[in-house]
Amino acid sequence: MKATVYKGERRVELEEVPDAAIAKCSDAVVDIEYAGVCGSDLWTYRGQGASAPSRIGHEFVGTVREVGSEVSSVKPGDWVIVPFRYSDGVCRYCRKGLETSCIHGGFWGRESVDAGQGEAACVPYADGTLVKALPDGSRPDEDVIASLLTLSDVFTTGYHAATCSRIRSGDTVVVVGDGAVGLCAIMAARLLGASHIINAGGSHEDRHLLAKACGADEVISTRGDDAVKAVETLTSGHMSDEVLECVGSAQSFSTAISMCAPGGSVSYVGLPHGVEIDVKSLFYNNITVTGGMSPAHHYIARLLPQVLDRSINPGLVYTKEYRLKDIATAYEDMDNRRTIKPLIKVG
Repeated sequence: MKATVYKGERRVELEEVPDAAIAKCSDAVVDIEYAGVCGSDLWTYRGQGASAPSRIGHEFVGTVREVGSEVSSVKPGDWVIVPFRYSDGVCRYCRKGLETSCIHGGFWGRESVDAGQGEAACVPYADGTLVKALPDGSRPDEDVIASLLTLSDVFTTGYHAATCSRIRSGDTVVVVGDGAVGLCAIMAARLLGASHIINAGGSHEDRHLLAKACGADEVISTRGDDAVKAVETLTSGHMSDEVLECVGSAQSFSTAISMCAPGGSVSYVGLPHGVEIDVKSLFYNNITVTGGMSPAHHYIARLLPQVLDRSINPGLVYTKEYRLKDIATAYEDMDNRRTIKPLIKVG
């Protein structure tokens, strides 16, 4: 079968690899239909993640081809969402809804043989990992599939940022970042009751328009101190009740803290790179820092009904579709900000 392999800085290639196959009785093989390219994939692509060569991709959906003898929750033919980390579903952390800390879990392409940007994948702990989109396992309507794919990672990550910050009805929220996670965090903040949402992003007009389509009231195109001053102006000096940090750079984290009102919270879901926190500013202003890696599996059941009834449409963050054979172009376009998030059609 064909799968994407990270070959070194700014190089991904589609290669022939061994077919996905059942290795343990708790496994399932999923034929991948659609996949996404994630911002954390981009960190790897830029030479700041996994070592080369390694399989890559962790957002995918598709149809179960085969199951091991102990698998009971899915059967061949079921259409499933595959969270960005696999988990056993029964350990103490899974029972707490923290599947990302599962003691037997792992990350696609690192702790597993297969990964998400390929034709198929062997899924460990299928009963604890896979989620049927519909109770009978049937394939959902085409118009919601992109949004269902976001539940594997990007929307559940934005939702995690909003949930951890404990947004209350009427709050002012600033979302730092204009990538797909930031856009999803805007949508999630609106879903949880924020009344005033400000997006602090870049200067790309297409991203401004999409941020407003996702629920932002204002968009700031400046960064650093200028962005902090803009938030101060827009909030009449009160600053933001909650700040959702969706980038992960040192500057974005520092900016997020400076935008936060005393007694507020900074919720971060951007994978931190070179971040150093000024603990004194947190102390003097009673600012809470929260967030972390999203337990996507935990949130899927909560968000599925709203995707299926079209009350939310996080699939908007996929701004261009590519075939699997064009995966290198998809990475190049995302790296050069020619697309916000590539949707990869595999099947």
